[in-house]
Amino acid sequence: MAGYLVEDARKVTTHRLIQMKRDGKKIAMLTAYDYTTAQIVDAAGMDIILVGDSASNVMAGNMTTLPITLDQMIYHAKAVVRATKRALVVCDMPFGTYQANPTESVTNAIRIMKESHCDALKLEGGVEILESVRKILDAGIPICGHLGLTPQSINKFGTYTVRAKDEAEAAKLISDAHALEDAGCFAVVLEKIPAKLAAQVASELTIPVIGIGAGHEVDGQVLVVADMLGMTKGFTPKFLRRYADLSTIMTDAIGQYITDVKNVTFPNDEEQY
Repeated sequence: MAGYLVEDARKVTTHRLIQMKRDGKKIAMLTAYDYTTAQIVDAAGMDIILVGDSASNVMAGNMTTLPITLDQMIYHAKAVVRATKRALVVCDMPFGTYQANPTESVTNAIRIMKESHCDALKLEGGVEILESVRKILDAGIPICGHLGLTPQSINKFGTYTVRAKDEAEAAKLISDAHALEDAGCFAVVLEKIPAKLAAQVASELTIPVIGIGAGHEVDGQVLVVADMLGMTKGFTPKFLRRYADLSTIMTDAIGQYITDVKNVTFPNDEEQY
């Protein structure tokens, strides 16, 4: 198969990710929400594909991740799983499906796993959701935690600024990270926190720590595929590196198509039956 720096073409598992941390091998993680994109991302050699609730923003045009539903997340996850051969596919549990009732959270988690066939789930929060985390893990479902800036709590924060800059919040984040590991999570995502704090968490945990806006001394990185490919224009956080300018490439190609159609140069004689 195709892939960049891929030493093992076998299916990535949670066990292999933990081994990668032990071996000092960095973990690459990227979002995908549809079959076509997931095929490309997987063939490139991605370790983890995240079916993020950022689909609420990227695919549906919502201002936050909150509106996306369980049915919609399952729809996106099913498409991604069909396309993926190597990467571990992790699906976000959407807002409202695990925060209120631990028993209900297990029911929702099982439904995602059974209907989408994804490999694992991601939940935002620390000790506040620990009972749900434990119950889902007890059901045999792998969980990746998510701490720092947790977008599902944006109405509580009121801002997308860097989290855990003060001593009290930093101490809570460290405690939450250990609690998630102790409960049995296979990894933790740290979003938009000071690099020094992220490095400390990564050094203290035995499970992989994946960063987004959390510096380079963690065990891996995750970005939103539409952002890193330059399909989006307005979102320009400090941590985002654009690896392409697909917005311009696509606009130019579509504009040329419009021109060819209107000038009757498409289709030409070789392009018709």
